[in-house]
Amino acid sequence: MGRKRHQVRLPAVLTAATALLLAAACGSPGTAESGSGGTGSTEPIKVGLVYSKSGPLASYGKQYMEGFQAGLDYATNGSKKIGDRAVEVTEVDDAGDPAKAVSAAKDLIGKGYKILAGSTSSGVATQVAPIAEQNKVLFISGPAATDAVTGAGTYTFRSGRQTSQDINTAAAFIGDVQGKKVLVFAQDSAFGQANVAGVQAVLGAKGAKVEPLLVPASATDFTPFATQAKEAKGDLLFVAWAGTTAQAMWTALGQQGVFEATTVVTGLDITATWPAYGPVADKVNFLSHYFAGAAGTEQEKAMTERVTKAGGTVDLFTGDGFTAAQMIVHAAEKGGDPDAMVQSLSGWSFDGVKGKMTVRAEDHALLQPMFQAKLTGGATPTAELVKKLEADAVAPAVATK
Repeated sequence: MGRKRHQVRLPAVLTAATALLLAAACGSPGTAESGSGGTGSTEPIKVGLVYSKSGPLASYGKQYMEGFQAGLDYATNGSKKIGDRAVEVTEVDDAGDPAKAVSAAKDLIGKGYKILAGSTSSGVATQVAPIAEQNKVLFISGPAATDAVTGAGTYTFRSGRQTSQDINTAAAFIGDVQGKKVLVFAQDSAFGQANVAGVQAVLGAKGAKVEPLLVPASATDFTPFATQAKEAKGDLLFVAWAGTTAQAMWTALGQQGVFEATTVVTGLDITATWPAYGPVADKVNFLSHYFAGAAGTEQEKAMTERVTKAGGTVDLFTGDGFTAAQMIVHAAEKGGDPDAMVQSLSGWSFDGVKGKMTVRAEDHALLQPMFQAKLTGGATPTAELVKKLEADAVAPAVATK
């Protein structure tokens, strides 16, 4: 798994232009072995999914849930059983509120649930993880990107990517960052400052010269800031932007010639946000956790078929749900004892939607491929794959307590 490195704990950093409003043994994951489940019990395996069914991240939660249902069907060969035990899934809406999520997690644990998953938002994930640790129940966080989930405890895992993997994917556009100037273009807010801190922690540690270019959150004229971005002569302009002014900001960068002066990178968000890039869409370099059609794997095809058949659409976080189901089925084959489930997942490598995935034993980071992409098609953009980066190329530093 590579040698251990010290990791600076990062805040809940996200790197998309229209970003979140809140801040071992190889196996075949598509099969649940007949008669598995350890004890021979026929009691159902209860899984509690606490996620954003409503609230500002409801679209992300919907994608996650559609992927989970498809993944459970795939991983159990359509039976929704592990051996002779049915998998019973209880959904609880946290609306993106950590307090509601903690209450729901405690309620489910009190009812005997040994497996929790979900966590659309980073704020929720960092609050639920300690509850899982205190009560010794398996917790598999979902789309929440914060690095703080990795290494959070013995019983905590994740089915999505983390911020460090985003940042490493962005840096790959310019190669070795040693001695290179990276400008973080973001709003002067907690969100923007968190992005500066995140890029400094990841790329600064690799020798990059990281500088912030923070724009007042109240700004509506972005021309002066776009001009500064051009004149800074950076090797990489890392854009992290949240809110309704995204299109005006991107337009200003285009008008001031920023794309000709430096390499501009941002995160590719959900499909609905793509039109916001306007006429500069084909000039932006996108780091991508996932987009429909990016991977070309058997598991991606299986997921797409199931989600589409059920009336859904594959998007950014669909794979996180699918992966969560794969992980839960694999873990629960050990009979439902949390310690046995933890042991089965730690170091496990499997074929996932994005390609080969590995749960790093040291800190439960989910090592996975990432993608670089571009948008084409004008007013109705479509995403195209530029390059697939294998897991080792974007792996986060090992988390240390």
